[in-house]
Amino acid sequence: MTTLFKPQEIIIEKSVLNCDLTRRITSRIDAEKMIIDDAEAFIKNSGQPIETIQAKSILLARQRGPFMRFCPGTPRHICCLYRNLDVVEGCDLNCSYCILQCYIHSPYITIYCNTDDMFNELDDAFTKRPDEFFRVGSGELSDSLTFDYYTELGVDLVKFFAPYKNAIIELKSKNVHVDKILSLSHGHRSVVSWSLNSEFIHRTEERETPDIPSRIEAAKKVQKAGYWLGFHFDPLIYYENWETDYKKVIDSLFAAIDPQNIAWISLGALRYPPELDRAIRRNHPDSKIVLGELLPGIDKKYRYFRQIRIDMFRALYRHIRQYSGDVFVYLCMESDEVWNKAFGWSPGNSAILKKLLDQRVMLSE
Repeated sequence: MTTLFKPQEIIIEKSVLNCDLTRRITSRIDAEKMIIDDAEAFIKNSGQPIETIQAKSILLARQRGPFMRFCPGTPRHICCLYRNLDVVEGCDLNCSYCILQCYIHSPYITIYCNTDDMFNELDDAFTKRPDEFFRVGSGELSDSLTFDYYTELGVDLVKFFAPYKNAIIELKSKNVHVDKILSLSHGHRSVVSWSLNSEFIHRTEERETPDIPSRIEAAKKVQKAGYWLGFHFDPLIYYENWETDYKKVIDSLFAAIDPQNIAWISLGALRYPPELDRAIRRNHPDSKIVLGELLPGIDKKYRYFRQIRIDMFRALYRHIRQYSGDVFVYLCMESDEVWNKAFGWSPGNSAILKKLLDQRVMLSE
């Protein structure tokens, strides 16, 4: 299944009317259009209940702050010190566990169309700090590829990053809109990644997304085009047959993908703040994930008991190692203790994890 989001309305802030991305989007979507003076005021005065509405409109607006920001991380946990690129906010895939349900304060899918400002900001950072390596991702506040069939932002980003030796872009997705990037000259400066889960979790918690075989098939296409690949088993969700089901996905993955083409694989257990618990129960009343053995951790997020997390990480890490001893596997937002108990080693701190990940994709001189 390939998911295509068809908005009922396009709301355009006057300040981006003449942007190239605005013209591209409006030329490809047949929908009612509304011109507004100020996006922030419009959202504030919309009167729509943000916590319950499923977005049917897109808002084309100007990014007022910086596009590139550090991942906020979690205190007392090891973070990869990733940088997020905030160019789209909102997603159409409607996964039950998605943090965007309580994180984005707008009833619209927002696309920031002043991308000339974004590329100037990135170029300024990369050129003024040549000794620093920038791992940047566009999949934090949206899915990197889900709207690409009309935005082609993935195309723009691949082309932009291609010449830079001290930066790489990660396009992280559950969708399969890869055809437009296959013929690009990417300079090995792009990682195309997929979030993977078990088939059971796809059927029950990710119903509006392409299935797991479709994602792996898209990864095969991207592999043939010479890109780095990434895979994120996050969130891992604990249920009766989790180990058998997740191992089957790993088997399918390595049957299709050469480990030498994989930049990294991450493992992360289900975790979420209390407000997301309420959003899941409200927006996805059939979801069973809120019924798991979850307790507030030191970061106040609901997490599985530590031993459950360790058991899951250890089992999948060992299964991955049966296929490759070299592919880099890391944990997302876990403590030094959990790393050591699950993997038998730990980077020790965030700075070392960043260095290890950077080294995976740095160009050799």
